Amino acid sequence: MIVLTGGAGFIGSVFLEKLNQNNHKDIIVVDNIASTGKWKNLLNKDFSKYINKNEFINYIDENLILNRIEAIFHFGACSSTTENNVDYLIHNNLNYSIKLCELALEYDIPFHYASSAATYGHGENGFSDKFIDKLKPLNPYGYSKYLFDRWLIDNNHIDKVTGYKFFNVFGPNEYHKGNMASMIYKSYYQILENNVVRLFKSNDPRFSDGGQVRDFVYVKDIVNIMYEFYKNDIKGIYNLGTGVENTWLDLANGVFKAMGKKPNIEFIDMPSDISKQYQNHTIADMTKFKNVSNYEFMSFESAIMDYVQEHLSKDWQYK
Repeated sequence: MIVLTGGAGFIGSVFLEKLNQNNHKDIIVVDNIASTGKWKNLLNKDFSKYINKNEFINYIDENLILNRIEAIFHFGACSSTTENNVDYLIHNNLNYSIKLCELALEYDIPFHYASSAATYGHGENGFSDKFIDKLKPLNPYGYSKYLFDRWLIDNNHIDKVTGYKFFNVFGPNEYHKGNMASMIYKSYYQILENNVVRLFKSNDPRFSDGGQVRDFVYVKDIVNIMYEFYKNDIKGIYNLGTGVENTWLDLANGVFKAMGKKPNIEFIDMPSDISKQYQNHTIADMTKFKNVSNYEFMSFESAIMDYVQEHLSKDWQYK
């Protein structure tokens, strides 16, 4: 039996399919679907039970299933970078994670969890997963993820679990995320509706408009890597980007190319509330990752092409 929290969400549901492809079907999906539309991410997937996240801890205690769990993949969290209710984020992203991790450690269950590149903030101390102490996240979401990383460090658990610091992940099954969906998804629909992509003007003289840098990584690569880490019992916290820099202009031009259209890009002012916590440059240091894996990532252009042509432009977009 495998436990997959956030199993109806973006990365979780694509990973659920990866598990199914490898003949894992006795899976407990833990999530909070409510009226979000995430239920569509579960269509055509095999799992044995769905449990609401608020009921799951009690379900474990009442049904005594811990001895039967092979692994826990904890990808469930509030991932909104604009969420300002810090009490909620600490309860949902920190305390829930601690409780689940403590159970996994007590019963010697492999524990894999989602951290985030948001913990690095502006990157004053770099983007190395070898040194994840004393970081300065820019928003409460990043802070909540950082607090759990720190809890693992402070309690000497960091080498007993597997953590993934996701950079800018994009791809199928992100459709329910609204404003938190990737700019590739948003660009596709901007082009369909108005034949234009609108990008923020730069708020930093070191970067031209559209020249801000991100480390974009395709969700299909992400799930392949996580399954590889699971099968090879790799422990520790690892960056999951590509280690390759791309700009917002690269992204917009890639979407236009995938759609067979001529680029048409406009620049708009960045809202002040976003500007205060905006990362102009993020790039994953993949040195540690390369010491344990030879995985070859899809190129950014190829990944955009796959996403647009194999998913966004199809009647059935889901993975």
